[in-house]
Amino acid sequence: MTLLVVDGANVVGSVPDGWWRDRAGAAGRLRDRLRPLAADGLPGLPPPLSVVLVVEGRAKGIGAAPEVSVVDAPGSGDDTIVDLVRDAADPDVVVVTADRGLRARVTALGARVLGPRAVR
Repeated sequence: MTLLVVDGANVVGSVPDGWWRDRAGAAGRLRDRLRPLAADGLPGLPPPLSVVLVVEGRAKGIGAAPEVSVVDAPGSGDDTIVDLVRDAADPDVVVVTADRGLRARVTALGARVLGPRAVR
């Protein structure tokens, strides 16, 4: 099963829709938009997917959904994502982010990367 790790701050921040006024609300809406992906997959990523949303800062505490695990980053969201990729039991890991530095870090560990549009 493919592990899909979503950089919540990066994906939410990719669209200037007022997310900064309610970071937790924006992260919760993203979590809910990710729910169908577990069963439906994405182009090039057949289902089922194990979906993990990483949140940080004021977006923490939104809680998981049955189809989406939510990880509250204790510090840097990027560092938490790298740890998830490094510790993944399944070698098939895809990270959703536009952050160039994070992209380099996770691809060095063998993960594939998609941009935020893949889940928006």
